[in-house]
Amino acid sequence: MNKLLATLIATLFVGIASAQTPAPVAPAAPAVVKAQAKADKSVAAAVKSEAKVDAKAHVGVKKAQLKSAETVADAKAEATATKTKALAYAAKADAEDKIKASAKAEKVSVKAEAKADKAIVKAHAKVDATKVQAVADKAAAKVETTAVKAQAKADVKAAASK
Repeated sequence: MNKLLATLIATLFVGIASAQTPAPVAPAAPAVVKAQAKADKSVAAAVKSEAKVDAKAHVGVKKAQLKSAETVADAKAEATATKTKALAYAAKADAEDKIKASAKAEKVSVKAEAKADKAIVKAHAKVDATKVQAVADKAAAKVETTAVKAQAKADVKAAASK
């Protein structure tokens, strides 16, 4: 009984294994192979180009951020120096001119802060514009890559149908 059961199980496994054997594949036509190679090459070039654009955009954003940080630091330092100079002038003023000098120092300080704030806003706007341009460049590169992939796929299909 065990031998009969073992034989039935072995036959079952052989049947399953033979049912899963793939059908023989017909060799691809030389035109299809050539079209596939050309498609692979063009897709690889498009992907490489897209990566290059992404890297360039990333570097551009980083440069803009560094320049913005420098501009912000310079603007703040200039404003601080101007305010310090104005306050020092007010402190040195005579007793009778002290109120007038303090008011002038306050006016100069406010003006310096406003100038620094304008420079900071401008620097941040440049960074934002660079980021927007980077996103647009990346999107355009991605669209080009997708188009190349679609064209390559169509070329391979056309070669296979000939």
